[in-house]
Amino acid sequence: MRNVFLFSALAVLAVSGAVTAAEPGAAAAEPAAALPQDAAEVNTLDKLFAELKRERNPQAAERISKRIWNEWHKSGSASIDLMMKWSNDAVAAQKYDVALDFLDEVVTLQPAFAEGWNRRATVHFIMRNFGKSMADIERTLELEPRHFGALSGMAQIMKDTGRKELALQAWQRVLDIYPMMRSAQGEIAALSEELAGESI
Repeated sequence: MRNVFLFSALAVLAVSGAVTAAEPGAAAAEPAAALPQDAAEVNTLDKLFAELKRERNPQAAERISKRIWNEWHKSGSASIDLMMKWSNDAVAAQKYDVALDFLDEVVTLQPAFAEGWNRRATVHFIMRNFGKSMADIERTLELEPRHFGALSGMAQIMKDTGRKELALQAWQRVLDIYPMMRSAQGEIAALSEELAGESI
C-alpha cells in the first residue's frame, strides 16, 4: 500500500509538471468536456494565471489568487453551489461525514467541477484519510493542473507522512504557478534545510 501511495504521488507530480510546463494555453486544449467553464471563463483564468506568474508584490499576488479562487468556485449550477455551501457549513460544525455526503453528490452530479473534488480532498485531509484525499487531489489536477490549492494539499500530505522530498517537489510546483505564495516559500526553505541536514 505504501508503494502504491508513493507511486500515485510521483505520478501526480509528473503529470502536473508536464502540463503546466507546456506552451501557454496547453491546459485550454483539453477536451471541452473536461472543464465546466465556458470559453470566456477559461480565457479569464488563463489571463489571471499569467498575471499571477508575473506579479512580484505578495499582496497584489494574493488579490489575483483570490480572483482565481472565485473563478474556480463558479459551478454554473445553483444546486451544486447550495450543496457546496452546505458542505462548508457541515465542516464548520465539524460534521465531516455530513460534508462528505454533500460533496459525494457534487462530484457525482458534476464530475468536471474541479473544486468539488478539491473540497472533498480537503475534508478527507481533515479526517486524516490521506489515501482518499490524494485520489481526489489527483482528479482535481487532471481537471485543473494549475490548482495550487490541491498541490499545496498534496505537499502537506507528503510532509505529514514523512516524504519530505516529495513534499518539496510539490511546493516547488506551487511556486512555478504562484511564485509569491509566502507559505510555499517558507515550506520550501524549511524542507530544504531539513533535507540538507539529513544528508550530512
